[in-house]
Amino acid sequence: MEERLPSESIRDLRDHLSEVIDRVNSTESPTVITRRGKEVGAIIPIDALRLFLQWEEEHLNRIVDERMSDPGPGVPLEDVIAETLARSE
Repeated sequence: MEERLPSESIRDLRDHLSEVIDRVNSTESPTVITRRGKEVGAIIPIDALRLFLQWEEEHLNRIVDERMSDPGPGVPLEDVIAETLARSE
């Protein structure tokens, strides 16, 4: 079961941003930002962001290394772009 994260509406966040940031830093837990009840963003501890960015870079480098070491035929750039665009729709 997914843990429910604390949330704040944008309207409430404007009134007490510093308290929310203090809570995020002291609990090391993100706070979800909502607009009209819909989740639109999050405030996360800076260390969590840095860890995510490091993981993302390492993950992408691993994928590139795997693909570069594969002696098989390459995929044309046009096909990669078309597939990437199709996934984002």
